[in-house]
Amino acid sequence: MRESARMEAVQSPIIPVVAEWIRSCPGTISLGQGVVSYGPPPAAIERITQFLKDPENNKYKPVQGLAPLLELIAQKLASENRIDAGSSSAIVVTAGGNMAFMNAILAVTDPGDEVIIQTPYYFNHEMAITMAGCRPVLVDTDEQYQLRPDAIAAAITLKTRAVVTISPNNPTGAVYPEAALRAVNRICGECGVYHVHDEAYENFLYSGAMHFSPGSIPGSEPHTISLFSLSKAYGFASWRIGYMVIPQHLLDSVKKIQDTILICAPVISQYAALGALESGSGYCRDKLRQIAEVRDIVLRQLNKIQDICTVPRADGAFYFLLRLQRAADPVELTERLIREHKIAVIPGTAFGLQQGCYLRVAYGALQKETAAEGIGRLVSGLKGILQT
Repeated sequence: MRESARMEAVQSPIIPVVAEWIRSCPGTISLGQGVVSYGPPPAAIERITQFLKDPENNKYKPVQGLAPLLELIAQKLASENRIDAGSSSAIVVTAGGNMAFMNAILAVTDPGDEVIIQTPYYFNHEMAITMAGCRPVLVDTDEQYQLRPDAIAAAITLKTRAVVTISPNNPTGAVYPEAALRAVNRICGECGVYHVHDEAYENFLYSGAMHFSPGSIPGSEPHTISLFSLSKAYGFASWRIGYMVIPQHLLDSVKKIQDTILICAPVISQYAALGALESGSGYCRDKLRQIAEVRDIVLRQLNKIQDICTVPRADGAFYFLLRLQRAADPVELTERLIREHKIAVIPGTAFGLQQGCYLRVAYGALQKETAAEGIGRLVSGLKGILQT
């Protein structure tokens, strides 16, 4: 008796490990998991009351999603992303952005195919590709964690089925400029591979940064897959609700996958999503002011230890990916920061960074008071550990 060799190749998520260290050290402030501090809008809660009133809602609903929700998503895509989800595209409501990604990978690949991801990568993307029996092909970003379209083009082979990009980026916080995303999308179209673009953090932008959706490029519909999540902007990560925009020719395959794994996204969460989208992205923008203030606190403190770490520009999401200038094992350093200084981060090895020492700092869940204390512990801990 043995477990799947395919699953043995999949990395173990680091967040549960870090969570266990945190539990063993009461009073630890977490700069680890990427969530926000606020909850969903009142309209989302009100929609749940509506859901409960109809006994029919306890039954299965369409695989693709509730018709009113699909309509609202189409309106949002048109007005905010300039994506026309018309006859050449289809929207599918999913149980979060991660499921949307898995749907996409299973729909466009066969075992042994290659999928290009950028390093640093989002670990769940790398894990999904490996689970599907495919090979993740890693392409390094530049010193500022920006895309290198020429390197992506050079990595494409006859086995390549997709190129994955994330902007605003997890784990780096980098925002990819329109020109770079257009270049990658053009390369994909010319080479006959899919461009899978994750936009989960589309509402989290700072310092005048602008969001661009490759799915808005005229003629990109046949090869572009756009992934979205309501978890971050609307403060209900555990409710597991997201959606994807796919070429129409992939709809049958995606529906087969989703019907097998899930049948349909949780209907109660779809009702909440209706309320969230009715509230609009302005709900997130109001909350973003506080997150921006926390971001400034974190950045000011980190800039005081430039002799220890570099903080590449991060104008999106709610992450900084620190590049330490001292030799250290990132996993060991993470554990010591928790046990000795009661501050938690995520080691860069989880994101494919095997050379050097990197730490991801997440600040979206912090209040201003907690941020000052937390980043103070991190700065003090890095000084204490790395300068001794």
